[in-house]
Amino acid sequence: MNERLTEQKSIYLQISEMIETDILREILLEEEQVPSTNELAKLYTINPATAAKGVGLLVDEGILYKRRGIGMFVAQGARERILAKRRAAFAENHVAPLLAEARSQADALVAEARQKAAREGETLAAQAAARMDAAATLIVERIVGAK
Repeated sequence: MNERLTEQKSIYLQISEMIETDILREILLEEEQVPSTNELAKLYTINPATAAKGVGLLVDEGILYKRRGIGMFVAQGARERILAKRRAAFAENHVAPLLAEARSQADALVAEARQKAAREGETLAAQAAARMDAAATLIVERIVGAK
């Protein structure tokens, strides 16, 4: 938890992500106590309510749980939940747009090949365009299925 807060996103989100990162790096282990909201507030010079909001997100996601009168602890399976969440976010934010662009490029190539075939009356070019279309579809399906 030695990272610095930035102005790029809400502080409470940064707090929750820092705790998640410490869990992923195994700095915080399952069933281990996490810093209290007051400790986080003091460490980052923020309002304790802001720290509590970040910790609360992790409680809502089942990553942390509260032991009454003792504090917050890392839940069993928290690391796996974080990994799954981050993989899904990566797929949505990076892989899906990449696949959409790849499909768009493949569609443009297929359309170009079909136009050429129509202009030149080449059945070979038409067959190649159909094969390219089928191959592009197969590639996209396999990548999406691998999520």
